[in-house]
Amino acid sequence: MTDVNGRIALVTGGAAGIGRLVALELARRGAVPVIWDLDEPRVAETVAELDRVSGGRARGYVCDVRDAGAVGAMADRVRQDVGDPEVLVNNAGVVSGARLLEIPEEKIRRTFDVNVLALFWVTRAFLPAMLAADRGHVVTIASAAGLVGVARQTDYSASKHAAVGFDESLRVELHQTAPHIVTTVVCPYYIDTGMFEGVRTRVPFLLPILRPEVVATKVADAVASDRRMLVLPPIVRLLPVFRVLPPVLFDRVMDLFGVNTSMDHFVGHS
Repeated sequence: MTDVNGRIALVTGGAAGIGRLVALELARRGAVPVIWDLDEPRVAETVAELDRVSGGRARGYVCDVRDAGAVGAMADRVRQDVGDPEVLVNNAGVVSGARLLEIPEEKIRRTFDVNVLALFWVTRAFLPAMLAADRGHVVTIASAAGLVGVARQTDYSASKHAAVGFDESLRVELHQTAPHIVTTVVCPYYIDTGMFEGVRTRVPFLLPILRPEVVATKVADAVASDRRMLVLPPIVRLLPVFRVLPPVLFDRVMDLFGVNTSMDHFVGHS
């Protein structure tokens, strides 16, 4: 079990969306919350909110997780100001929401810089201290799109497949060398945070647009119970079963559930 009470918990992309809510939920459970984000005004606002929950222990830093050098420097600052995080939530993420030929090259690179390479830079910055202490918890916020390809998500889905693979490889690697360090990968369907504004679901009773507060609570619960994988909603767990079908039939099943038309009205953040 991972008891977050009194432990430093760092959340990337923690000034807004699901990252902010996870940081708040961990703070309510006694964690010392630390957030990284690019949006300086929102960092200040969220730290003030976290301070009210954590008794003034929150810290916030402006950091571009795409930059390995900046990550290393900011990790040193966190260690000096607060200490070594024992819970790390790799949450920062971006989405383009366009068809392959419509995505500018710079947006494709941004997607992989934020959604994939940042996992390496941030985790490498804090894992050595976890290894030295022989305890810690690394959370990777991936997506249901990391389990199945979705139309208009070629870059996003590919990056989240990479995030799922990152967590799985890290999990088995740590099992061999540091079994007391736990990893959790989170694979939710669309969350109503604004990041996927405009998406629709054909079968809301099976594939609902998820409430962010509920997801944040379940992520914190997964950390507390050392759950290795959190998939939301539960029906998404049937994907491995459907994978035994030939690709043509598998695609038809996804079409039946409306997965590949869910992005047709996507607008994203304004």
